[in-house]
Amino acid sequence: MKDEVKEQITAEIEAWEYMKNLPQEWHGFTFAKLMHEHGDMLDLYSYENAALRRSITIYYHDETKEYKLRMRTGLTEFCVIEYIYAKLNDFEDILQKRCENLLIAMAQFNAEHITSIVHDKKIMQWDYHKLVPETLEGFSLFISPDKPVRGINGSYIIFDYSDFPNQSNFIIYYNVFRDEFFGESRIFNIPEVSYAFDAHELQELIGKLELKLVSHMQSLRERINKGK
Repeated sequence: MKDEVKEQITAEIEAWEYMKNLPQEWHGFTFAKLMHEHGDMLDLYSYENAALRRSITIYYHDETKEYKLRMRTGLTEFCVIEYIYAKLNDFEDILQKRCENLLIAMAQFNAEHITSIVHDKKIMQWDYHKLVPETLEGFSLFISPDKPVRGINGSYIIFDYSDFPNQSNFIIYYNVFRDEFFGESRIFNIPEVSYAFDAHELQELIGKLELKLVSHMQSLRERINKGK
């Protein structure tokens, strides 16, 4: 980011009354003023719930000349497209209207916020406990199928096995647009697609998990141990 751009945005943010008046604690999330530059982004402030491993970060993206919001759940972080605006006053409007409810939804699961398509798949009614235990090969079940989490581009996290100290995990997603389950692994924070779990129906996914989940998690653990 060029110095003149950073100076311009910094001056604008320093005069931003909305940010000055934000609460220090908000629905279990703690405010932090950042003003940290990394690459072409300038992080302005964040709200974090460290115990839940969830946060939002408000930032300016110089590449697109827009203000944006990143949402993090565990090791998964993405830009929320509803919060992309070129003008700060327009960005403030959407924050005032929706940010508090976003934090509430992140802090406590509400099945009413889950799209009907996911409900129709009976994902939340799945008796997953024997197949998807609380711990597996040193990974902990961070997100479970009875409480899926909305992701990006129409995808929901169905379950997430995470090893936070090693920044590694395995996620099963369901994409409502493609009507498809699929897997993604992350080793030392580098994601990779796991095609072995592609499925269109829950029973098809269950069959693949029965055959391949344990061996896949064992493989991830071996790679983590070798990479240390």
